[in-house]
Amino acid sequence: MRVVIAGGHGKIALLLQRHLAGRGDTAIGLIRNPEQTATLRAAGATGVVCDLEHTPVAQVAAHLDGADAVIFAAGAGPGSGVARKDTVDRAAAALLADAATRAGVHRYLLVSSMGVDRPPAPGSDDVWAAYLRAKRAAEDDLRGRDLAWTVLRPGRLTDDPPTGRVTLTPHAGRGAISRTDVAHVLAGLLDEPRTTGTTLELVDGPTPIADAIRATAT
Repeated sequence: MRVVIAGGHGKIALLLQRHLAGRGDTAIGLIRNPEQTATLRAAGATGVVCDLEHTPVAQVAAHLDGADAVIFAAGAGPGSGVARKDTVDRAAAALLADAATRAGVHRYLLVSSMGVDRPPAPGSDDVWAAYLRAKRAAEDDLRGRDLAWTVLRPGRLTDDPPTGRVTLTPHAGRGAISRTDVAHVLAGLLDEPRTTGTTLELVDGPTPIADAIRATAT
């Protein structure tokens, strides 16, 4: 399987690329900074410089040529302001979907966030509120497209060792999840087309990942 991952230098993306390469898949990470290519190479992936805030859709589509799936795992990141929450977390996700359609890549996984179904709590930080709005808008945009999409909403992310056991349901409740387990769930979702059209929340739990994914398949 050939998989293109937006936000290729992110923590989850690097773990996912290493996992995909380890099982024999081809992982390609879209990155903004050419200096990050060595890190991706060490993870077994190929880095492609493509700034989704400033690259035309035709050029992005060219990078997706021959892919079996795309994953949007990008984010504006800590320290970014309200404007970049929109241009990255929403607009770049939509651009990748436009490019996937143009390139004939039907499978699209979106890494979203818990909490987007609820309005930000009163007194919330403006940047956090903008992040939630952007993620929700990206989800809504994707649901309106003729793509084989799956939305994954992880809980609070940690760098703890993976357990390989999760709760993966449309309404998982609050909780934490290791980034490695998120990466393994994303890889598993790629292998299960019957999860198309589902929005799934992910936290630590009792169920082995393969069984949890199988249980969500429609």
